[in-house]
Amino acid sequence: MSAPGVADAGGRQRIGATLVLASIGTFLTSLDIVVVSTALPTLQSHLHADLADLEWTINAYNLSFASLMLTASALGDRFGRRNLYVIGLLLFAAASIGCATADSAGQLIGWRAVQGAGAAIVLPLSLTLISEAFPLEKRGMAIGIWGGITGLGVALAPLVGGAILQGINWQWIFWINVPFALVAAVLSRFLLTESRGPRPRLDLVGLPLIGLGLLALVWAPVKAPEVGWGSAQVIGGLVVGAVLITAFLWWESRTEMPMMPLEYFKLRSFNSAGAVAFLFWFALIGTVFWIAQMLQQGMGYSPLASGTRMLVFTLPPMVFAPIGGLWSDRIGTRPVMSLGLLMMAGGYLWLGETITAGVSYTSLIAPFLVAGTGIALVFPTMANASIAAVPLRDSGVASGSNNTLREAGGLFGIAASSAVFTANGSFASHADFMHGVKYTILVAAAVGLVALVPSLLGQSRAQMQASAEQANRLPEAAPVPTAVAD
Repeated sequence: MSAPGVADAGGRQRIGATLVLASIGTFLTSLDIVVVSTALPTLQSHLHADLADLEWTINAYNLSFASLMLTASALGDRFGRRNLYVIGLLLFAAASIGCATADSAGQLIGWRAVQGAGAAIVLPLSLTLISEAFPLEKRGMAIGIWGGITGLGVALAPLVGGAILQGINWQWIFWINVPFALVAAVLSRFLLTESRGPRPRLDLVGLPLIGLGLLALVWAPVKAPEVGWGSAQVIGGLVVGAVLITAFLWWESRTEMPMMPLEYFKLRSFNSAGAVAFLFWFALIGTVFWIAQMLQQGMGYSPLASGTRMLVFTLPPMVFAPIGGLWSDRIGTRPVMSLGLLMMAGGYLWLGETITAGVSYTSLIAPFLVAGTGIALVFPTMANASIAAVPLRDSGVASGSNNTLREAGGLFGIAASSAVFTANGSFASHADFMHGVKYTILVAAAVGLVALVPSLLGQSRAQMQASAEQANRLPEAAPVPTAVAD
């Protein structure tokens, strides 16, 4: 029998390894959401493809990513979260090699879809592994670090993309993933603790219903900027998605072993966390998309120079997300999340009112910092709220659901912000371009304020502790546990 000190040291090392290895996975997946966008003009010339076709290198990744996360979470619950996390990393590495060696736009788009599938496995399971490893009183800080790493991936993507394109060649935006993913996969196999969800078998009807339903729903905003919101493709996608998800909910209410216990949708805390995730990511990704273009198209900076200047906006999550997680451990997620949303909305409002043709970069620094710091406080609290709303053994379900809503919100955010830009601006002149961007930022500010409503309806710190205590008293074999009502 090991001495207590040795056991404690081994446990601390394993917990530390979990945080590091899970953060590597989420960094890689977050980096690849944005980094390819900086390379589109280069890819166009090297692969002899239309720019519209190459935009599908982004869309293919995002569609797989958003539509497969709930499926990946369910598979992790059944076959082991560590095992599936390793598979996700290996799939991501293999797809990155495929992207780097592609010699046509079609091949690149296909491999990007596979890469998105790998990311759909890695991201939700990284959060589940951290939630399993850390006790409740330290989970907020751990998820804060995880959120900071997620933000760092988004922050560094324009800078990394610009540096690689100007210093090496476009293939290295994919090759750079491979060694990190492979090393993380090997170390995860030997250093992480295996865990499973409470359901001993897969929901073979629910899995395809939710996967195809989500795919149809996220297809709609991806196609909307190209064919219009009133087109048959977009309306058809929304209708088919709604029908399939309705069928999924009907099936889940009747099957003996549901992959998504519908009892959770009766919990105000679970629903509020999902609503915040959708609205927050709607506002965030839409603005990141247009701010990056504003610095290049509207202000004339190179890809590398614009990526460097965006760090004022995108680096605060790396610094303040762990602090936000620590505060949430002490005072609860609700006040920290609400403060973050208020700062984000206020920073966006300030930024939108500042943006004009000929605006100087220095005038943007203060609103960038305010909005970026607010975003930093939302990252960890949003994730922690979803995990805390359900019993720990269903953290995979909560993580998959929250991250799915998050990514869907981002896709809808890009589509909506593009529509707002088209209605208020154009690429005809710098003045027209900046006028359009101004209104996309102001709309994002309004969405951030709307997100305050579900944020204020979330769990208090006392309710989170009561939910955790009740969950710990439930028998391990219970297939559909309950949680404390709000």
